[in-house]
This record gives sequence, C-alpha cells and structure tokens, in this order.
Amino acid sequence: MSGPEVSSELWRDDIVTLIGYRGCGKSTVGRQLAQRLGWEFIDTDERIEQQAGCTIREIFERDGEAAFRKLEIEVLENALAGTRRVIAAGGGAVLARRNRKAMRSSSACIWLTAPPDELLARLSVDDRTATQRPSLTGDDALEEIEAVLFERLPVYEATADHVISTAGQSIDAVVEAVLDYLRVGERRTDGA
Repeated sequence: MSGPEVSSELWRDDIVTLIGYRGCGKSTVGRQLAQRLGWEFIDTDERIEQQAGCTIREIFERDGEAAFRKLEIEVLENALAGTRRVIAAGGGAVLARRNRKAMRSSSACIWLTAPPDELLARLSVDDRTATQRPSLTGDDALEEIEAVLFERLPVYEATADHVISTAGQSIDAVVEAVLDYLRVGERRTDGA
C-alpha cells in the first residue's frame, strides 16, 4: 500500500465509481483507492461471475450479451445501494441508460482512460483477457479496442464527473489523482 489511509471526512461522496474500457486500470486502481480510503472495493465483473458461477465469456457464449447486461444492471444497482465503496464498473456498464443514471446520481463517477495501443499492451499480459473476457466485435484486438472505444466515447463522456488518463502513469499516481479530485471536485448536475 502506498501512502497512509485517508480520512473519509474529506470526501464529498461516499461512493466512487470507476468507468472506462477494459484494461484502463479500474480494478487495480479501485482496489488501491479503496484501501487508501478504508472503504469496500467492488468489482462488478467479479460479482457477476460469482453470482453466475462462470466467466463473463461463458455467460456471453451460453446466454448472450442481453443476459449478461441484465445481471450487470442488478449487480451495479446493489453495489450503488451501499456506502463507503469504490466500484469498478464493467467497461460496457455505461451502455445502459439505467446504469448511467444510477452511477451519476449515486456516486462520483470517474472515467479512467488510456490510448488503444496501451490498452492492447495491458490486455495482452492479462491472463483474464484470453480466458474470461469475450470478444465484442470479432475483429483483431486493436481494431476491436478502437471500434468499441469510438462507439462508447459519447456515453463515457456523458457519464463521467471527471476524467483521468492512466497512460504511462503508475497506479499510485492515478490513485492520487482520484483522491485530489475527490477532495476538491464538484459533481456535475446535468443528466447522463
């Protein structure tokens, strides 16, 4: 753990939701951020797999994306119902208007970004990518990242209270950037 635990009296929100494409650092940053805050960490993809008893890839293959998205809504809503939590939302959680509205109204929503080539490099060394994550387009990996990011860009932008680039940044640096935002950030009041 880097840095001391931080007093929660500083925070303007008692739930932080991290959004962004797979590989942007939501789970890694989220775990460390939760530890620093002394809060609970929830990875919605992990919760979905626990609840379903199989990987996300298997859910997509067996039941289809619609079944996965239904589970995602349920798990995210349950996560947002608590307090003092850092939530790593699945990369596609922003696709459902219901999720966007829930994240925006219940939490500080921070979008972690990285360029496609860096996302590809991170995903290439992540064992979960090959075994547990489904292909979203059937394209070559870099083409898929670029296409999906292009499609999701407007919803990530509309959902986020704040954007933090993780490109070339250490986990500690990204966690500090999130903490700095939480200390002084102002939540947007427009809808998602």
